[in-house]
Amino acid sequence: MKMKYIYISVIILLSMLSGSLNVSAQEYVRPESRHENMIMEAVSAYDARNIGEAERLLNAVIAEDPGNDAAWYYLAQCAVVKKDLTLAEQCYRTASELDPDNFWYRYRLARLYSVTSRPELTMEMYEELLDDFPKKNDVYFDLVEVYLAQKEYDKALEVLKEIETVFGMTESIAMYRFNLLRILNRPEEAFRSLEEYNRKYSSPYVLTTLADYQMSMYNDSTALAYYDEALDLAPGYAPALLGKAETFRLTRKYDDYFSVLGKYAESESAPAAAKSDYLMAVVQRTDPKFIASFLPQIDSVMSKALDAHPSDSTLLQTAAVYYYSTDRTDRAKKYFRENMEVWPESFSARAGYVEFLMYAEDWDELASAGREAFRLFPKETAFLEMASVGDYNLNRYDRVLDICETVLDVAPNDSSSTLRAWSTMGDIYHQLGDSKKAYKAYDKALKINPDYVYVLNNYAYYLSEEGRKLKKAYRMSLKTIEAEPDNATYLDTFGWILYLMGRPLEAKPHFKHAMLYGGKDSAVIMDHYAEVLYALEEYDLAMVYWNLAMHKNQGDIPGLEEKINARKAAIKK
Repeated sequence: MKMKYIYISVIILLSMLSGSLNVSAQEYVRPESRHENMIMEAVSAYDARNIGEAERLLNAVIAEDPGNDAAWYYLAQCAVVKKDLTLAEQCYRTASELDPDNFWYRYRLARLYSVTSRPELTMEMYEELLDDFPKKNDVYFDLVEVYLAQKEYDKALEVLKEIETVFGMTESIAMYRFNLLRILNRPEEAFRSLEEYNRKYSSPYVLTTLADYQMSMYNDSTALAYYDEALDLAPGYAPALLGKAETFRLTRKYDDYFSVLGKYAESESAPAAAKSDYLMAVVQRTDPKFIASFLPQIDSVMSKALDAHPSDSTLLQTAAVYYYSTDRTDRAKKYFRENMEVWPESFSARAGYVEFLMYAEDWDELASAGREAFRLFPKETAFLEMASVGDYNLNRYDRVLDICETVLDVAPNDSSSTLRAWSTMGDIYHQLGDSKKAYKAYDKALKINPDYVYVLNNYAYYLSEEGRKLKKAYRMSLKTIEAEPDNATYLDTFGWILYLMGRPLEAKPHFKHAMLYGGKDSAVIMDHYAEVLYALEEYDLAMVYWNLAMHKNQGDIPGLEEKINARKAAIKK
C-alpha cells in the first residue's frame, strides 16, 4: 500500500505530537480500507498517549498485511516514545524499504541515526535525501549540523552554497556562514562574506553584527559607523543602540554613553528583561566610584526604563536593588513595595520586599510584612521566620515564641523548619532566664539533628555559664570544633569549658587559634583568654588581652574594669 493523499483531520492530530521524531502533518493519507481505519484509530491512541493500544492495533494490521508501510512507520513512532530505539530503527527501515519514495520514512530514519550518534549513516542518509528531494530545506540545515558536529566545516560551507543556489540568499544563511567561518578561525573571510551580503541586502541585524565584530577588533570608529547605519534603517533598533552605547563607554565618552543609553532604555523594541539584565550588570559589576560620579545620569536611565515598562517586575526589582546599593533606602523600599503591590501573587516579589526589610533593619515592618506574606503563601514558613527576626530585634519575645509554635504546627514534617524553630525557642527561653525550657527545646532540636553545631555550641556554652554538666558540655562543644575548626566562637566555648574543668593548659592553644580567626573582635573571647593566661601565671600577656578586651567592651562584660583591677592587685601590679 502506498500513502498518496493528505487527510486534513490527521494533520491536526499529528501536529500536536511532541519530540524530535514527531509525526508530521504531511505523513498520513485518506483511509480507504479496514486496515487504514485501524491505523487511524492507532494514531488517535498515540495522540492520547495510549501507546499500548496504538501498538496493539498496528501489530494487528502488520499480522494481516506485513507490507503495510504506514503501520510499520507508526509502530516506529510508538517505539520512540517507549525509548526502544532498536525497534524504532527496524520499523523505520522496513517502512522505508516498502516505500522508498516516501520522504518522511527516510527522514525519520536519518534523524534516528543522528540521535543515536551514528554520523556516517546519518550523513549518507541525508545526502541521499538531498539527491531525491532537493527542495526539502530542512534536510540541508540538518546536514550542515551533522557536518559541523563532525568538524567537516568545508562540507558544511558547501551545503550552505547549495542552499543559496536552491532557495536564494537570506539573512539567516548569511549569519550562519559568518559564524561558521569564525569557528574556522577565518575572521577576515567571515567579515567579508557578511559585508557582501550587506551591500546587497542591508539589514539592522547584519549591520549590528558587523559593528560588534569591529568593536571586538578595537575599531571603534568603524563600529560606530555600522551602528549608525543600522540606526538609520531602524532608529529604535535596541541591539544597535546598546552596542553604540557600549562603544562610547569603552572609549570613555560618557556624555555620549548616557545619551545613547537613555534612548535604549526608552526604546519600545528592547525587551524589559534585556534592559533589566544590562542595568543590573551596571549596578553590580561597575566600579562604585563610577556610579557615584554619574549618579544623576544613571537615575535618569533607570527612570526612562521604568517609564517604558512601569509594571515590569524585573525592572522594578532592578531599580530597588540600585537605590539600595546607593544608600537610598527609602527609594529602594518604594520600588520593592511597588513590585509587590503590582504583582500581589508573585512569590519572588513578596520575598524580595521581605528580604529587603531584613537587610534594612526595618524591624516593625518586617514583622508585619513577614506575617502577611505567610498568610498569602501558607506553605512558606520562611516568611514567618523572617517576621520573627523583626520581633526579636524589638524584644517581642512572646511573639517569637508564638511564631515558633506556629511553624511546628503547620510544618511538623519539615525537619529544617522545625529544627530552626526549636533552636530559636531555646535561645528565647534562655534570654528569658528559663534554662529548663531552653534546654528542653535544644534537646528537641538535637533529636532532629544531633550534629547541629549552632545548638551544640549554645547549649554547651550556657551549661558552662552555669558551671554544670561540664562533661556533657565538653562533648557537645568538641563536635563543634571538629566540624568548624576555625570558628572563633566555637573555639572560645570549647576552650572556656576546658578552663572550667581545670585544664587551662589544654585550653590555651584553642584560644590562640581563635585569635587568628576573629577572636580579637570579641571582648568576651579576649577576656576568657586572659583568664586562661592568668591561671597559667602568664600575667603580662593576660594583662595585654584584658586591656584589649576593655577597649572592645560595649557592655558585654559588666564589671570588667573592676575585675581587672582586682587581678592586678592580687599579683601586685
